[in-house]
Amino acid sequence: MIKKLVVRSFKTLENVEVELGQVNVFIGANGSGKSNLLEAIGVLSAAASGKVDDQTLLQRGVRPGVPKLYKSSFKGATEPPHIYLGTESISDSYAVSLQNPIEDPHPAWFYETEVLESDSARVFDRSTDTKFKPDPEQGVAALYVIDPAIRQSARDFLKLLQNFVIYSPTTSVLRGMSPETQPRKPVGLSGGSLAEAVSELLMQRWKNEQDNRENPQLNQVIDDAHGLIDWADEFGSAMARNLPLSRSAAAMPVVVRFVDRFMCEGRNELSGYDASEGSLFVLFLAVLAAHPNAPQVCAVDNADHGINPRLARALMKCLCDWYTTGAPGRQILLTTHNPLVLDGLPLQDDRIRLFTVSRTETGRTSVRRIEVTPGMMKKAQEGWSLSRLWVMGHLGGVPDV
Repeated sequence: MIKKLVVRSFKTLENVEVELGQVNVFIGANGSGKSNLLEAIGVLSAAASGKVDDQTLLQRGVRPGVPKLYKSSFKGATEPPHIYLGTESISDSYAVSLQNPIEDPHPAWFYETEVLESDSARVFDRSTDTKFKPDPEQGVAALYVIDPAIRQSARDFLKLLQNFVIYSPTTSVLRGMSPETQPRKPVGLSGGSLAEAVSELLMQRWKNEQDNRENPQLNQVIDDAHGLIDWADEFGSAMARNLPLSRSAAAMPVVVRFVDRFMCEGRNELSGYDASEGSLFVLFLAVLAAHPNAPQVCAVDNADHGINPRLARALMKCLCDWYTTGAPGRQILLTTHNPLVLDGLPLQDDRIRLFTVSRTETGRTSVRRIEVTPGMMKKAQEGWSLSRLWVMGHLGGVPDV
């Protein structure tokens, strides 16, 4: 799990350090730098995989950009020619400095420095290591992932970073009406293959029951999803041709299937095309929390996708339960503009963290953790919810309009 993130000279993040928990929610005005924070980890992920170019960035959900837009360029400031990205787990750390000329940009970024440490001991330092003579566009860390002489924790940490992605699900892809342009297992970055992933979760539960195996976390996720989608008797997947779906809808072969508990039999089956997008997003987050092939660390940009505020609050409460009681080490970062999301966060649990993201008077992104204080508790006793405190400007992270 990522415990600490350090970003310097990347877009609006001139000098930012963030101590992360297991579930991390970032709130703030449009343009405050929330997505920049997620993309910094995405760039770091590409670096840990051995190459930073448009292809490796797109694979992680990062918007490719030219160096003059990636590097900080604040008025009146002398910025370094490189961007610096560092991250730490409990026992391991990985940091990299990346350079690309602004006037003559290359397709791939150059590695200026690259350091991997494990249990306070340096595993390698690009500037002094003589084991490899890498191309400046090739990362060294990726070579150590398969080195059995390296501590397992360091190799696991690198793999965790390499597998990080930013999801930005879209309604048409979740519905199965549009193809996924960034495929990945178990779901694509836009939500593609959701039907197949949901089916795999349900099949695993059925197999567990047949073999008398217990998986309380999987059962909790599926049962909670049923409770959140309160209008459906059941959900799963089906061939699009077997559902009442208009021929004009360009559906994928397999789509999500719901059975409406209020409709009469024979006319109560719905595809993802006709169901609410909020219900599809519930299933999407359930897959990220419970599917064995989901990335150990991931991010979801705009995690209030088409969700009613009260459903957003309930879903966030469930999501916190799913991650804190599930597989050890799983971690998620989310950005949101929905105030009710905050009311689903049990901030008394240190594993659940809320951050406000804002721009200073000079335009630099500032990230501040919101912790439960006696003053906040007093406000709560007076009837102030977290969502109300945010909207009224008491937490920060609101636009100056």
